[in-house]
Amino acid sequence: MIRPESPGDVETIHALTAAAFQHAPHSSHTEHLIVDALRAAERLTLSLVDERDGEVIGHVAVSPVQVSDGTRDWFGLGPISVLPARQGQGVGSGLMRAALLRLRQLGAGGCVLLGEPAYYGRFGFRAEPGLLLPGVPPEYFQALAFQGVLPHGAVTYHEAFDVRPPDAAIPGPIEG
Repeated sequence: MIRPESPGDVETIHALTAAAFQHAPHSSHTEHLIVDALRAAERLTLSLVDERDGEVIGHVAVSPVQVSDGTRDWFGLGPISVLPARQGQGVGSGLMRAALLRLRQLGAGGCVLLGEPAYYGRFGFRAEPGLLLPGVPPEYFQALAFQGVLPHGAVTYHEAFDVRPPDAAIPGPIEG
């Protein structure tokens, strides 16, 4: 059953997101912190969980993005997380389809994400030359337009995506 998160899901979402990205090679390992920061900033447009037999096994976050050309009503999908033991069983695909359907129902213009082109291409996402996320290989930044024209410009995610782990070293003054 895919449903909106409830207050009782917050700790579970945090733990499952951390577990889902723990061994991911291209991860910042801050995805769980990003979801927490988006929630705290009230920037989660969608926060959906997949619950099976009373256990939350997957989660997807969707938040608004800004496009430098002024296009409105575009959203960023991610992080999307599935418990490691449940990966490869269609949980992520179900969450993707549910999130995209709900965005369309909300009247969104489109959605962007950062991820594996072969996987997300199955849902209609593709790299668009006129839409970019600075500092990211262009083939991994993908878009899906729901209506209207595809925006052109740089995309900016909420500052929650810049979160650092609490134990990250913060450079101090250089002594010597």
